[in-house]
Amino acid sequence: MSLTVTLAILIPAALLFAFGSWKSAQPADPLKPRLIPWRPIIIISAVIALLMLVHLVNTFGFETGGRTGMR
Repeated sequence: MSLTVTLAILIPAALLFAFGSWKSAQPADPLKPRLIPWRPIIIISAVIALLMLVHLVNTFGFETGGRTGMR
């Protein structure tokens, strides 16, 4: 993936995580049910953002995992 595609996935995932965290922290109104389960959305967007962040670091040439030195 290129840098633009990585950023195009990372930024909305981070924004969705922040928005979902804010929405889930709002006090519940007993007269209005919550129609969107925010906690799974927060978890999924956090995983996607973390994967894209690792990919971004790898794109800049830093190795974040894998075997090193043992072959």
